Amino acid sequence: MRLATHHTKGLVEAGCDEAGRGCLAGPVVAAAVVLPPRVRIPGLNDSKKLNAARREELRPLIEEKALAWAVAACSPAEVDALNILRASFVAMHRAIAALAARPELLLIDGNRFAPYPGIPHVCLVKGDGRFRSIAAASILAKTHRDELMAGLHEGHPAYNWAVNKGYPTPDHREAIRLIGPCEHHRRTFRLLPEQLELDL
Repeated sequence: MRLATHHTKGLVEAGCDEAGRGCLAGPVVAAAVVLPPRVRIPGLNDSKKLNAARREELRPLIEEKALAWAVAACSPAEVDALNILRASFVAMHRAIAALAARPELLLIDGNRFAPYPGIPHVCLVKGDGRFRSIAAASILAKTHRDELMAGLHEGHPAYNWAVNKGYPTPDHREAIRLIGPCEHHRRTFRLLPEQLELDL
């Protein structure tokens, strides 16, 4: 399926997406991307449909060719304080605020969003597989978050975040079972299926 270049012709649009909502550890990361109308980025697609190597190849192309791009995050503590949905919106707002060019319309992946002051938005279910700017944002959010998790792995190698990126994989949950959670875990999440008595 060919990705659409725009939603509303004539407007400067920023695609917005996030990565890490379903993780047990690490931040939720959002990206906002404004692409030129006729930009060519071969292979651009929803980040979930690409392997890690392809995402890493596309990341510098997106950053080079975008009119503006920004990545921002909400920490695990903020996720716990706000809840994951609100934290995702806050991370998106931070990314939008950091853009070098102010968009006239926000294309949001998903079906819900907290309005950003002064800029209208449209929510697009599975938008990362439908619009180029959202696909680009999905790739930047994913690759930047993966990089962050690889860095956190260095201080906490037992959780294997360099591989599982903080998602609830069997190896990640087994490490939590054996050594407990650390400061990068989201304390309001169900860290173990049986939610044992953990020192949270």
